[in-house]
Amino acid sequence: MDERAKPLLQALRGNAIWPPPIWLMRQAGRYLPEYRAIRGKAGDFIALCTTPELAAEATLQPIRRFGFDAAILFSDLPLLPWALGHGLTYREGEGPVMPPLRDAKALAALDRARVPGAVAPIAETVHRVRAGLAAEGFADCTLIGFSGAPFTVACYMVEGHGSHDFAAARLMAHGDPTLFDQLIALLTDATIDYLSAQIDAGAEVVMLFDSWAGLLPPRLFRRYVVEPTTTIVRRVKQRYPNVPVIGFPRLAGAHIGGYAVETGVDAVGMDTGMDVSGVARIVPAATALQGNLDPMALVAGGDAMRGEVNAILGPMRGRPFVFNLGHGIVPQTPVEHVAALVELVRAA
Repeated sequence: MDERAKPLLQALRGNAIWPPPIWLMRQAGRYLPEYRAIRGKAGDFIALCTTPELAAEATLQPIRRFGFDAAILFSDLPLLPWALGHGLTYREGEGPVMPPLRDAKALAALDRARVPGAVAPIAETVHRVRAGLAAEGFADCTLIGFSGAPFTVACYMVEGHGSHDFAAARLMAHGDPTLFDQLIALLTDATIDYLSAQIDAGAEVVMLFDSWAGLLPPRLFRRYVVEPTTTIVRRVKQRYPNVPVIGFPRLAGAHIGGYAVETGVDAVGMDTGMDVSGVARIVPAATALQGNLDPMALVAGGDAMRGEVNAILGPMRGRPFVFNLGHGIVPQTPVEHVAALVELVRAA
């Protein structure tokens, strides 16, 4: 299919199409019974992400059910440190756990040369999904590859696990900036390698998830969010000038305007707390916006969801826009509410 007919690609290239394309962060996952079935087959979560047959199936499941305008690779942010040789396990109820990276010795143990081989199964998943979309009649569905952005990945590596404030990572950024700079530089290069592998395998768009960007004060936000993202976007665009890049600097607040201008991303994801009208005033009109329904409104459904959807759609009409959540879909989300959301957006 001519990519010019794909709604998501049209929006990311600056076209104010209406109704807007729709996909949801974490659209493949535990709220789907078909996902829970294959999750049980995989054993552990890393095996699920690195077994192309299973990961491709997980990626395609929400497309078959809801007909979203994009499929996003089924994977997880900590797979990049895992590819660098950093230890990684998933514990029930805890999520990803890895050895806390706190010194130069731990940093020196990371090996960028491992990345291409380690992510080869993930690239194979991308290849299978791209073929599957065409074979199953979803030729207008765009395939998105992704990576965690350097700061967010560094947060998990330094902390060793998930956190609400990532105090250890922020302390290193302030107290040992030389070590933190070196970690960010390595992750920047590795992210480019990882995204390139996905694009070579068939990803048509790539997205950078900087889920914890807003934890930083302004000076460090620029140093550890804006500057690495700018480097990644520039180097990806040099290699793949026709591949759009979506940036998601979650919790960035008023920094989102500068982020959009300076990094050169084609689209900016808005988190749940952002006022879409305000963001539209500070982000260039040619830059697509993406977001930002509260995942809990999707759980609630009904009039509550309808009101929130309309409040987002109204200010976005007339500019490039992609409907999404402001954070990932949660496991308790009723499947019928997702179907109703798609109908609402398509009827706009």
